[in-house]
Amino acid sequence: MDLRNDTRTPRFAVVGIPGNRRVTLFQDAVLAAGLPAARVVPWLDVLHGRAAFLPGETVRIDSPGEDPEVDRLLRGTDDSTRVEGTARWYGAFTAAVRELAHGAEECTLLDDPADLAALFDKRLCHGVLDAAGVPVPSSPTSGPARPEVRGWDDVRELMRQHRMPRAFVKLAHGSSASGVLAVETAGPGRVMATTSVERDAQGRLFNSLRVRRCTTEAEVAGLVDALAPDGLHIERWLPKASQQGRAADLRVVVVDGRATHAVVRTSRSPMTNLHLGGTRGDLDAARASVEAAGGSWAAALQVCERAAACFPGTLCVGVDLLPSTGWRRFAVGEVNAFGDLLPRLTGLPGSGAEGLDTYAAQVAAVQRNVQRRTRNEHRART
Repeated sequence: MDLRNDTRTPRFAVVGIPGNRRVTLFQDAVLAAGLPAARVVPWLDVLHGRAAFLPGETVRIDSPGEDPEVDRLLRGTDDSTRVEGTARWYGAFTAAVRELAHGAEECTLLDDPADLAALFDKRLCHGVLDAAGVPVPSSPTSGPARPEVRGWDDVRELMRQHRMPRAFVKLAHGSSASGVLAVETAGPGRVMATTSVERDAQGRLFNSLRVRRCTTEAEVAGLVDALAPDGLHIERWLPKASQQGRAADLRVVVVDGRATHAVVRTSRSPMTNLHLGGTRGDLDAARASVEAAGGSWAAALQVCERAAACFPGTLCVGVDLLPSTGWRRFAVGEVNAFGDLLPRLTGLPGSGAEGLDTYAAQVAAVQRNVQRRTRNEHRART
C-alpha cells in the first residue's frame, strides 16, 4: 500500500533542529509505526520566514533548543550558558509560533500557539491551573493581574505579605531550572538561597551544572535584581516527600489526556533536575509509599491529567508533580510543553502505552485520532 496518498494515514512534519535527539527519537517512532518519515522543518527556516507546510500534514512543534544560531535569533546570544534574554526569547518564540500556525492553516497542529504562550510563562501557566482548581503552590505572581516584581525588595516584600519564609523565585520564561533560586528567610538579614546561577566579574549571569549556596542577603539580592528585568515568578516552597533521604518529585508525561509515563527524580538539593545532579528514583517504591500513606496513585495521576486538560490544544505535556511530605497529597509545580525527553522510558501499566516510549505513544495517539475521525466521516456519509 502506498501510504503517502492514504488519508487514513497521518503525514507528519516536525518543526525542530535537524539531527537533534528530540527529532531523531520522534522520527524513529514514526518509522517504527510503519508510517512515512516525518518531514523535518528546521527552526532556522521558521525564524527566517522560509517554512512551508503541506495541506493535510500533522505538525509537531518541538524544542528550538541546542542550536547556537537559533538561540542567537531568539535570545540575542549564542552562548547557551547565559541566563539573560529569556523575555526576548519568549517574545520571539511565541511570535514565530503564531506565524507558523498561520502558514499551517490547512494542517493539524499538535501544539496550540495560545497553549504554548501560557506554558512558557510560569505566571500565566500557574494562573490557568489555579483557576481550573488544579492544586498548585500558592503564588503572589499568578495570572495576568500580577504585581510588578522589579527586584529583591519586591520579592522580599511579597514573601513577607504572603507569609512565605521559603519560596522559589523563578524566571518567568526559564526552563531546566535556569535562573531558579530556592530562597529561605529567617528574620532580618538572615537570607540564604540555593541556585545554579553563577555571576562573572562583569556581572553577567551563567547557568552552571553546580548547585551552590548563597549565604548572604546581599548576594541573593544581587542575583534577583539581575534576573528581574526578564520577569520573575514566586511560589511557596512546599516541603517534598523523600526517597532514601533525598527530596523527590515526579515528571509525568500526559499524552492525549492520559498519564502515560512517569519517572521519579530525587536530589539532595531543592532542584531535582537530572542535569543538576538529580537521579532517577524508584517509581514502584513511590507508588507503594502513596498507597501506604492511604493515598491513591490513580488520583495522583489524575491530578496530572487535570493539569494537561487546561491546555486542550496540545497533544503532549510533561507535568512536574510535587508529592508532599508523607506522599499523601500532590501539587503541580510546572507544566512543560517539551517535557517528553525521557529516552527508553516505556508506558505505565494500564496507560495504553505499555511498551511504547513517549514519542511512540504520541504517534499512536495521532493514529487513533485519525482512525476515529475516518470512522466518524464514514458514518456521516452512510
